[in-house]
Amino acid sequence: MIDDHRHRIIEAAARIYAQHGWRGATTRRIADEAGVNEVTLFRQFGSKDALLDQMMQVCARRESCPSMPRTPVNPENDLLRWALDQHGHLSTMRAIVRQMMSDAEERPDVAGCATHGPSAAAAQLREYVVQLRRHGWIPESGDVTPAEVRAAVTMLMGALFADAMNRDLMPAMFSLPVEDSLRGYVRIFLRGIGARSEPEPPTTRTVERRSTSTSVSSE
Repeated sequence: MIDDHRHRIIEAAARIYAQHGWRGATTRRIADEAGVNEVTLFRQFGSKDALLDQMMQVCARRESCPSMPRTPVNPENDLLRWALDQHGHLSTMRAIVRQMMSDAEERPDVAGCATHGPSAAAAQLREYVVQLRRHGWIPESGDVTPAEVRAAVTMLMGALFADAMNRDLMPAMFSLPVEDSLRGYVRIFLRGIGARSEPEPPTTRTVERRSTSTSVSSE
């Protein structure tokens, strides 16, 4: 029963916070939404701040990054599937993330919760770029610098975040269907990092370098 009460109160706190922000999420509103009295709320969490802090942590832990294959198969399709999952998750979190961003200046601690998911997704995207290079989809020595790759990752993440957060507010800007928009972002990203349409077969030199590295590591 205690765990059920905690779960109901945290879920209610998330809904009330998404509507009213930190200041407006009063214990009375949360208790009414959860179907409990305020005494139960204070017994479980001690204070409103402690409850909302717990709610933020729960929301941050919920943010799971959709997986991408360790070995790239078709970069455009791999990234599009990942981007659609990421966009869908951000869209479901839209109201609460907006409130977190609104409260971030007054309460800097909420910024970490708001950015947890996008930061983890950006790290996963950077790792996927490493795999693209490792498997011949990106030249090992090309015109694209590491700084430009990092910028491309930031731009794709920014496009996904902006689309998910603002599509309902600015329909004229985000006029294409979600999948069409995301496919466009992905194609621009792949061009930006110099991705090929087909992977380059390993050259003799690359094979020799890998063989030498394996030989050295096994000695």
